[in-house]
Amino acid sequence: MSTAKILWVDDEIQLLKPHMLFLEKKNYEVVPCTNGADAVQSVNDDTYDIVFLDENMPGLSGLETLTEIKIKHPNLPVIMITKSEEEYIMEEAIGSKIADYLIKPVNPNQILLSLKKNLDNTRLVSEKTTSNYQQEFRKISLDLAMVNTYEDWVALYKKLLHWEIQLESISDIGMTEILESQKEEANSQFFKFIKNNYGDWFHGEGNPILSHKLFKDVIVPQLDKENGTLMVLLDNLRYDQLMVLEPIINEYYKTVAETSFWSILPTATQYARNAIFSGLTPLDMEKKYPNYWKNDTDEGGKNLYENEFLTEQIKRLNLDISHEYYKITSLAGGRDLANNFAKIKNNDLTVIVYNFVDMLSHSRTEMDMIKELASDDKAYRSLTVSWFKNSPLFEMIQKAQQMGLKLIITTDHGTINTKRPSKVVGDKSISSNLRYKTGKSLSYNDKEVYEVKNPKDIYLPTIHMSSSFIFAKEDFFFAYPNNYNHFVKYYKNTYQHGGISLEEMIIPCMTFEPK
Repeated sequence: MSTAKILWVDDEIQLLKPHMLFLEKKNYEVVPCTNGADAVQSVNDDTYDIVFLDENMPGLSGLETLTEIKIKHPNLPVIMITKSEEEYIMEEAIGSKIADYLIKPVNPNQILLSLKKNLDNTRLVSEKTTSNYQQEFRKISLDLAMVNTYEDWVALYKKLLHWEIQLESISDIGMTEILESQKEEANSQFFKFIKNNYGDWFHGEGNPILSHKLFKDVIVPQLDKENGTLMVLLDNLRYDQLMVLEPIINEYYKTVAETSFWSILPTATQYARNAIFSGLTPLDMEKKYPNYWKNDTDEGGKNLYENEFLTEQIKRLNLDISHEYYKITSLAGGRDLANNFAKIKNNDLTVIVYNFVDMLSHSRTEMDMIKELASDDKAYRSLTVSWFKNSPLFEMIQKAQQMGLKLIITTDHGTINTKRPSKVVGDKSISSNLRYKTGKSLSYNDKEVYEVKNPKDIYLPTIHMSSSFIFAKEDFFFAYPNNYNHFVKYYKNTYQHGGISLEEMIIPCMTFEPK
């Protein structure tokens, strides 16, 4: 490891000789400097890894020196050292983006800790993270062999996501590849679990919360009638994406509850999101509200009546609340609602469906630029964070916090990066989704799908008397034999939903209280 070079600026530098000798024994090179003007000249003439800067010096003060250094070297870490504990000096220094702030007298170990935090942080974090994951790897493997309940699956999936997010900050590709293989094995086991258990979850007690139970069982008990509640449904949002958005939201809101619920099959918007707002299974929606429900092959939009479904559910639950519903499908629509956000202040419940993540994942299929920007899950998370920080939705959340609204953020289903094609054949009426198919005379590889010959068994309507459903497992996507190679090349490594995977089915609902 190369020697780090330190510029130490202090008008009483001779008194710090023991500290400098201590650091030199630790393999650091220390260059002394007695005033701000010389320090500015020195960083312009030479290369340093970090600067120790005394705040109280004759001539150029520490803060003035800091400003001069940062103008030409904005990325050079500067550690401010001062006798003063006055708040305005701390605020000035922190506002100028110092790397650390130490109060005199400092001892050698304080100096060493600050150096390691700023110079060796990446290496130390990487080594510790890798070591911790190596220790956890065997436990996850044992968990995979033992998992047999839906609660176990939620815990295992969240553990995998925790390590995935931790490992993305280090440069150990080997560890990342090992985790990816664990996720693949988990999805293989998860598919078998769903095939064996999903049909039973619509009957009896002790089952996971499915889409059509979310509003009644999770949302309603948390409504704040006194201050109002803002419910945001970010469609097509994965658990890992909300996990990386949570710290940004926590600047304004504290997390008070988190529920993991399960998207119904198909994990697609017209089924899962309509189920959330109606409080009904797709089969019951078709029976009770034939004017609102549309099957896959019907003409027209499939999610045009979410507010009507929600209104009917509120009536059915005898809730004495006022509510409004907004669907945002464009940047202009988001800006308009953000600019007029005060109009919702008298609602007991305001629901916003935000379509951006869905548009992003679909546009990624269509646009080469988006494919480059979101080439894998790490990049997809990063792109989501970048969008969120600059979105009208984030502005609305800040305004909601100022208004004292409770905040609930959820989704309708997740999405998975599809990598392997699975051939399927059917007649002209077969549905178009790449992760599930419904229709008659379907031909497919039965090892790669979950087949439901009688859709009513899992509370789905049928297009024809002989229609069945098939759901793709793991990271498979359905492809037709006609023009097969072109189709596979076009859709491989794109984000899709509708099938069976941890990413699509296990999804979050988080509740926040304003800070």
